Amino acid sequence: MKDVHAMVPRHPRLGLHRVGIEGVRKPLLVERSGRVITLTTAFSLAVDLPSDRKGSDLSRNAELLADQIDWPEARPVPSLESVCASIARELLVRHPYATRSEVRGTAEYFLSRGIAPGRESLENFTLLAEGRAHREGSNITVRRLIGAEAVGMTACPCAMETARDRLVQEFPALGAAELKELPIVTHNQRNRTSLTFEVTDDVEVEADRIIDAIEAAQSSPTYAILKRGDEARLVLDAHRHPKFVEDVLRDLLASVPQRFPMLSGDSVVRVRTVSEESIHKYDVVADHETTVGELRSSNAST
Repeated sequence: MKDVHAMVPRHPRLGLHRVGIEGVRKPLLVERSGRVITLTTAFSLAVDLPSDRKGSDLSRNAELLADQIDWPEARPVPSLESVCASIARELLVRHPYATRSEVRGTAEYFLSRGIAPGRESLENFTLLAEGRAHREGSNITVRRLIGAEAVGMTACPCAMETARDRLVQEFPALGAAELKELPIVTHNQRNRTSLTFEVTDDVEVEADRIIDAIEAAQSSPTYAILKRGDEARLVLDAHRHPKFVEDVLRDLLASVPQRFPMLSGDSVVRVRTVSEESIHKYDVVADHETTVGELRSSNAST
């Protein structure tokens, strides 16, 4: 049978960075801290393509994914990022013409959260993982990306101070001093923030720790179960910690050295935060990429 993929393309001088498949959903068994959970995961797998080859052998990607994940033969893996790294390495074995591979996985993840004892429920978060492999001669190196996204809320500090000034004018009997310590009304946003680390193949980072860091940087976490008193408490807590997206970004980055002391200085840190606006017809976004070493230096100089 003629191998059309191996034929010379119409434009033989153009190599391609990424060719693969995406949107493949699999149930992934993960064993962590003595328990096994099932993550419904969406995978994408890709390799580079040399200029003298018309197409990539895409069926090898799907076969590899099935070999490593499909039941009943598959055994639990230690983490989503570890299976992404393993598949990325094996992709270069099954695609001998490729020098780079990339595997991405995203999965819903649930943790028990609650604003008060007896109000806990399973709250959903998103796990983010990648495995990237690079071949030089016979040597293959792999790096992992480990991360998570959490949804919380932010309260706008700018509108809060403007509202405070207006209230002082409207109610002069209260006075600025009395209002200064009160969490004044402002507009709120649903905030989505992700934190990811790019590390070597042997480094493990707990997803729960990443989620904790994100929620601590937002004005407040949000919860599925809130009684009326809980709603008041959450709103007041959020308004006591008003933040721009820039504040969320900086607070999260500044917390990384203390929260993740096990990471080497060359570990890459990426943060993206989006506030879905309530009074504007647009959203506000901020993102930044740095290294753990640079963050440690920055914290030491402040």
